[in-house]
Amino acid sequence: METYIYSKDNTKLYIRKDIPKDVKANIIINHGFAEHLNRYDYVTEKLNEAKIGVYRYDLRGHGRTESPKGHIDDFMEFAEDADVMVNLASEEHSHLPLFMLGHSMGGFITCLYGLKYPNKLRGQIFSGAAVRRTPQLEGIKGDICNFLSLILPKLKIKNPVSKDICSVAKVVDDYEKDPLVLKEATLKFYVEFLVKGTSWIGKNISKYAYPCLILHGEKDKIVPREASIFLYNNIKSMDKEIKIYDDIYHEILNEEEKDKILLDIINWVYDRLD
Repeated sequence: METYIYSKDNTKLYIRKDIPKDVKANIIINHGFAEHLNRYDYVTEKLNEAKIGVYRYDLRGHGRTESPKGHIDDFMEFAEDADVMVNLASEEHSHLPLFMLGHSMGGFITCLYGLKYPNKLRGQIFSGAAVRRTPQLEGIKGDICNFLSLILPKLKIKNPVSKDICSVAKVVDDYEKDPLVLKEATLKFYVEFLVKGTSWIGKNISKYAYPCLILHGEKDKIVPREASIFLYNNIKSMDKEIKIYDDIYHEILNEEEKDKILLDIINWVYDRLD
């Protein structure tokens, strides 16, 4: 079922619900930068086969959600949108455990959510989570971008990531031809996400306490695996696990080994059901 719901500032979020019969738990998916919810059709299919329901939505600034494309005003708006999805799933299936899965920037959003709303989920799953500044924006470069965003917030910057998303050529080709994939975003967007947002996480990460599964591709050229290692080493969660998959690129859920990784996720979820 696909529809729209209003976020807290009346932004219309485009959402999809796929809930199988005899559902055992639900997962909310936060997709990555430039993506949209349909890129998780296969993930949803496999989760549904395991009797796990899926709530998906196009992030603010993305896909068919009704907001300026490739732009956000404040990184925390992402966490508020995610909370609308959590509230929806909780209202519709109040008796079921609820988890959250975030890939790349979606992992950043998942971490934001975990810090701001510590008691609303059973656990979280991270895939190549962008929870630290990328090497290109460390130090003075990030500060310069921050300053420029005050002067030229709507300056458009091309999407730089397509070639390195996955080792599977067809995935890259489909991504580049996909009309719903963002081809550019504003400087303000990049700064809110990669400078201000990651700095906020860095200052607050020690408060994070959810049960979590942290996954990363060893050959990720977009978000270095050190971001996941940083996450694992700095949270206070008693129940935490990290897996770094050899010879895999950024989009671990689109690699040839995706079925094994999805099974790892499913098993982790099932181990945390009542």
